[in-house]
Amino acid sequence: MDIGRSFTYMFDDQEWLKKLGIGGLLVLLSVIPLLNIFTILVLMGYTLRVLQNVAKGSDTPLPEWDDWGGDWMKGLMITLAGLIFSIPVLAVSGFSAIVSSFAYNASSDVESFMGICIAGLSCLSALWGLLMALYLPAAMIKYAETEEFSAFFKFGEIFGFIKDNLGNYIVAILLIIVAELISGFGVILCVVGVFFTSFWAMLVQPHLLGQVKALAGGITPVAAAAAPVAPPAPSFGDLSTADLGGFDAEPEEPTEDEEEA
Repeated sequence: MDIGRSFTYMFDDQEWLKKLGIGGLLVLLSVIPLLNIFTILVLMGYTLRVLQNVAKGSDTPLPEWDDWGGDWMKGLMITLAGLIFSIPVLAVSGFSAIVSSFAYNASSDVESFMGICIAGLSCLSALWGLLMALYLPAAMIKYAETEEFSAFFKFGEIFGFIKDNLGNYIVAILLIIVAELISGFGVILCVVGVFFTSFWAMLVQPHLLGQVKALAGGITPVAAAAAPVAPPAPSFGDLSTADLGGFDAEPEEPTEDEEEA
């Protein structure tokens, strides 16, 4: 994997300033209630297109911001899948809240028992969350292949993909976390900068996942474009008499008549 490339490839696009600016603006607008239903989903769909490009071996130029409706629909599918996988955690949280309300008025023995139950449920929620943190990125890769919603639930294929590419996959997950941490430094730029660095981090994630998919498919990972090579200096070769317009390369010796003159 070309790790460094994942953090810098977006700047090789000739229009990177415009494209990152639009993305950062959408992240900024995502703090507005109701409007974020549109902006967040569009961002998700856009990054999915980045993943698809990298998986095919091409990361530049970045996709154009020309498919807002399509990006929104893709983002909606990703969000719905995430909500479905969150149901166990939501159910456990609701059940824990009910148990806690009963424990508040119960005897000390019952309260202790219910406290143990709540702690156990919290551990289950944490384990499920960890499992989903490992599963969902691979499910995203699978969804990017066909753009079919059912792809998120092909558990055997997804876990098989993780197993077959475990090393690269774990590296990608860890680096995604690193990118998220780095994006927090945008706070230094008068707070507003965090929205643009957040979008930068969003672009790092699909590039890493796209590289995992490319390697799994035997496609050579993308690499930084080579510096342009200067054209060779023109070579005129050996000039012949004909090349000199009929003049000999060496002057002729003067004749006897010319010398007497």
